[in-house]
Amino acid sequence: MTAGSLRAQRIELLQRMPVFGAIRDDTLSLLLEQARLRDVAAGGWFFREGDRADSMFVLESGEVAVIRTWHGEDWVLHKLAAGDCFGEMALMDLAPRSASVRAEAPCSAIEIGAGDLLHLFEHDPEQFALIQMNIGREVCRRLRAADDLLFRERQGGTPLAAEILFKATPS
Repeated sequence: MTAGSLRAQRIELLQRMPVFGAIRDDTLSLLLEQARLRDVAAGGWFFREGDRADSMFVLESGEVAVIRTWHGEDWVLHKLAAGDCFGEMALMDLAPRSASVRAEAPCSAIEIGAGDLLHLFEHDPEQFALIQMNIGREVCRRLRAADDLLFRERQGGTPLAAEILFKATPS
């Protein structure tokens, strides 16, 4: 595969994601020039809960588990596959990671950092603002889903743990 066709494939991957909706090809190309590629072996960690956070990841291949630790035990919140993103909250609040992300299979991901977005802001503030708004929308969508689960559980519906949590198996 040529470098040009790989870049085109990555741009297409990003354009299918809500976080990069309506972002121009040239903007995504600029982001990809700055971004780093991360390969993580099965059982390896992209990051751990509490780590310093300043980047998000777009999963190109593989599967990951999003994990929170509670009373010394790991609990899987979500499983994500190619085409999903994670860690985007770091680009909004720069707070420590709120969960860990472990590779369940060999993974390849595009890492986009806060510095990459700063470079974009300097180049095209309008496209930067659109990405920030898209990230905000994605975070709000996830918050609404979590609020709905919590509400249903408090109203006597399906227990929250049965709906989204399951104990992580050791890697």
